[in-house]
Amino acid sequence: MITYSFLQHYWWFLISLLGGLLSFLLFVQGGQTLIKSLGKTEDERKLITNVIGKKWHYTFTTLVTFGGAFFASFPLFYSTSFGGAYWVWMLILFCFIIQAVSYEYQNKPGNFFGKNAYRGFLFANGLLGTFLLGAAIATFFTGSQFSVNKANIAEFSGQFAPVISQWQSPWKGLELLFSDLRVWFFGFTVFFLARTLAVLFLKNRIDNQAIEERLKKALLMNAVPFLVFFLTFLIWTLLAKGFAVDPATGVVSLEQFKYFNNLIQVPVLLILLLLGVVGVLYGIGFSVLKNTWRKGIWFAGIGTVLTVTTLLLVAGYNNTAYYPSTYDLQSSLTIFNSSSSYYTLKVMSIVSFLIPFVLAYIFYAWRALEKGHATIDEFKEGHSY
Repeated sequence: MITYSFLQHYWWFLISLLGGLLSFLLFVQGGQTLIKSLGKTEDERKLITNVIGKKWHYTFTTLVTFGGAFFASFPLFYSTSFGGAYWVWMLILFCFIIQAVSYEYQNKPGNFFGKNAYRGFLFANGLLGTFLLGAAIATFFTGSQFSVNKANIAEFSGQFAPVISQWQSPWKGLELLFSDLRVWFFGFTVFFLARTLAVLFLKNRIDNQAIEERLKKALLMNAVPFLVFFLTFLIWTLLAKGFAVDPATGVVSLEQFKYFNNLIQVPVLLILLLLGVVGVLYGIGFSVLKNTWRKGIWFAGIGTVLTVTTLLLVAGYNNTAYYPSTYDLQSSLTIFNSSSSYYTLKVMSIVSFLIPFVLAYIFYAWRALEKGHATIDEFKEGHSY
């Protein structure tokens, strides 16, 4: 018989995998911040916009799926974070809404904002969307200011719904920017990672000598700060105190080197992390050393998925509070105290078996849209963004 604990671990793995996929697909946002710097003519900017614009649906859909999966499998996190730190999540959502609007309306007849205004919106989505997502995920390691009291369910009066979790900061999530420097480091990590992946993706897709020359410089200018911010965050977090959970009592306490200990005590996580980091470094390094090599996006992309997935697993596995509370340690959320019921997780697990078919369709659609390298002439006729 499938145990409740297995289902909780299984769904945290799926959440982590979705987070890893989302991190890779953020190359679309990274590319949006490079349209003006890489494209010096209108034709070049249109080429870049259309090459990355073909993929914006994947990122948006994955983000929505990520949030929906959290709601279904760990509803207490959803109500606590999305309901408490709503300014952060509303800003993230707004950034992605203006992205969708910008792609669809920038070339429509009667566009009174002008094409450049919509490209400005795309840049804002690429900058703020990636940074805020990184900052929000960083709180899985640094903590947030909230309290949880499940006993409030018994106080339902019939007039107002009981409030289980309460956000303790009046800034409603924006206080994370002033809580821990690691939030900034991981925010910039995701931003520069998105730009680095975008450069590798454009190098793989575009056939334009002028743009390809600019991509060489852009790769170094973004890969170097990405590595600095990422390694600083990673080393700092592994050496810092983590939020450990006593498996017998459920009591949460601070433990020195907790996340480092998770890697050592669960060797498969250490192996996955190392494989991910090596994949990213190989994709970047070989692309820098060999200008004609176009496959860096796949090594760096798979490496990104492995690395981010592993980081999220480290945050939730091995008796660790994945959403810690700095206001009240015992209110910290774990995969055990915040999950849906056994029946809900079991039914959703059956539905999750369809995921490989969905991924296969995405792979097929991706390949169907990527026949040959993109050129300026390709987008002078027919549909274009």
